[in-house]
Amino acid sequence: MKEYLRTIIANYPDPLSRRNMIREYLQAKILAVLQNEGAMIPLAFHGGTALRFLYQLPRFSEDLDFALEKPESPYHFAHLMKAIRTDLEKQGYQTQIKINDQKTVHSAFIKFEELLYDFHLSDQRQENFSIKIEVDTDPPDGAVLATRVIKRYIPLNIQHHDPSSLFAGKLHALFHRPFVKGRDLYDLIWYLSDPAWPEPNLHLLNNALNQTGWHDEPVSQANWRRLLLNRIRTLDLSEAVKDVRPFLENSHEIHLIHQETLVKLLDKENK
Repeated sequence: MKEYLRTIIANYPDPLSRRNMIREYLQAKILAVLQNEGAMIPLAFHGGTALRFLYQLPRFSEDLDFALEKPESPYHFAHLMKAIRTDLEKQGYQTQIKINDQKTVHSAFIKFEELLYDFHLSDQRQENFSIKIEVDTDPPDGAVLATRVIKRYIPLNIQHHDPSSLFAGKLHALFHRPFVKGRDLYDLIWYLSDPAWPEPNLHLLNNALNQTGWHDEPVSQANWRRLLLNRIRTLDLSEAVKDVRPFLENSHEIHLIHQETLVKLLDKENK
């Protein structure tokens, strides 16, 4: 319930942490609705929020990203969004949902009206708080699926891309995104600093790159680090630092977003 969320954020002294915890709690509630509606059968959770919920990535994430991996199973985006709104409003939240299901990627913005004002995190009654949901209805082939039961405020049984496929998704973002995003770089550092994390699913990565107009050489076990290193060496990371700073659990980790750190990690992998 809404009052339970109020007790959760009371344990966090600064406004930024409180906003992050509000978002994460509401993300968990949305995932629970999707689970109860059977959406975890056709959909697979992936992206930064999946990394945080499933593998304890130490940064917060804004969006809930899914791939429609089993299109033969029942799936109706608008119905799912209606179920989410109904559930949230039963718990005392005022919401509006803006849906776009006319493109390959179905998307929705769930706006929580007056929530920040009610929780004394904004003096503007009209300042909205939003969570974005995206479903890729034509994902590239090659993702390996897994299922995990977790407890993030509530028990969740989540179908998701496996670790190797999650890594491939992050590499696709780094290669394809036309601008540098600090959250991508932080996640890359997190991946590369864990020797137990598996190598990326290159079948999925190449399919994703081809789907989005990749014109370079095919990515292989032998060259993906070199190709990524070439891209990183061209980046101005000042904007990347600004992007990721508000989402870090440990603010001191902002110093990791540095070319020297990234180059060392990628070079180490080449040795």
